[in-house]
Amino acid sequence: MREGRRRPAHLCLHPGALRKEQSHHVCRRGSRIMTNPSSTSAPMTITPDVLESWAIATDGPVALSLTQELLPVELDGDHKVIYPPTYADIGYNIDTLCDGTKVALVDSVGAQANRMEPMFQTDSPDRKDWLVPQIRIRLPKQCCGVCDSCREKGKVKDCEHPVQTERSLLDLAHRAADAVVHATPTLAGTMASAFASLRRQGDAGSLCAIAPTSLVFGVWDSRGVSGEKRPRLVRSIIRAWDVEPLTTSAQFNSVWKELDDTLRDELTKEAKKQKKKLSDVGLNDAPATNTPGGVRVRGSIRREVTVNLVALRGLRGSSEEKTKEIRRYLLSLALLAATKEIPLYLREGCHLRYGNEDAWFAIPRRGAAQPIDLTTTAAEDVLRNFANESARPFRKQWQEPFLHDFDVKAAKKLLAKKVKNDGEEN
Repeated sequence: MREGRRRPAHLCLHPGALRKEQSHHVCRRGSRIMTNPSSTSAPMTITPDVLESWAIATDGPVALSLTQELLPVELDGDHKVIYPPTYADIGYNIDTLCDGTKVALVDSVGAQANRMEPMFQTDSPDRKDWLVPQIRIRLPKQCCGVCDSCREKGKVKDCEHPVQTERSLLDLAHRAADAVVHATPTLAGTMASAFASLRRQGDAGSLCAIAPTSLVFGVWDSRGVSGEKRPRLVRSIIRAWDVEPLTTSAQFNSVWKELDDTLRDELTKEAKKQKKKLSDVGLNDAPATNTPGGVRVRGSIRREVTVNLVALRGLRGSSEEKTKEIRRYLLSLALLAATKEIPLYLREGCHLRYGNEDAWFAIPRRGAAQPIDLTTTAAEDVLRNFANESARPFRKQWQEPFLHDFDVKAAKKLLAKKVKNDGEEN
């Protein structure tokens, strides 16, 4: 059980306790081998000194690891059916292991990162409440689509109620290297300089100050001059083990049967003229057969979270003290992200919940994994205080403006640039 009362939802970390050890001698089909040699020892209590050692000491643990058992919210016992994401050309991403076990990707590494990163957004105007700079990009005005001017002319300048939206840097899929950043002149230069310092001098200080989550969740400046690529400090993925793909069919019934012959003939001729199918615009029935219908999970659904301490210690600043500041700060952000209880409504048909309590382990270079406490109220307080203290040197570097304007002309110039394509983005 956690100590003390629970946190508010936006700060709440999921509950934690230890799982039972599974023997490596017997492993049923589709199960993963799990061995926790130190699972019977008491969890290590984290302190600022422990966190400091994780960030600085080269002989410290190489990673922090968590495996969560997940369950569908539908209480169907062994008949667990969930809907993984579908991808172009392949449908569900299902791999078949050498023993015939099928493993489905339920939420990718990139998707998990995009679910965690927005936790650092805040509406507070006080910078003391910020853990990262709250940079926003204002997109061009769009037609409202409902006023008379829009319906008649369709031009923004004539729109009576133009719509303008903003996007947080924390919402952008490619973070500091996103195309939206490159098409924002007042921000692009600063980011390019930060990437150049990281590429040429190995100095992560500038990027850590302006876009720290790009280092936490990984970034690849594939559209920039630097081409700099940095691995994730936090990696999370959800897989379902021992699955059976299912199919489904559906029938859309339109008003076609209710139309008289004259209307049908008229619409049919117009569809041929426009080279379209009536069903494409909802004017004729449309059956859909043998489409992906989810997967039945006979094994388990697992979320695996890793904090990469080796990658963290590979980051440096312009001096020894700056290096320590960077590592402390990024470790604090990584731990807050990794331990946060994120919503598990992943998509329609895939609403999950946490199946049991969490067990975090510090993974040494060799030897037994050490259980650690990252889930109690006391541990949350240590993490939050450590993060606030670690952010102080960087708050001084957060310079206005925090609101920048997207430029269409700059976006058009991106089309003429060559994009590096030598592998997937981290």
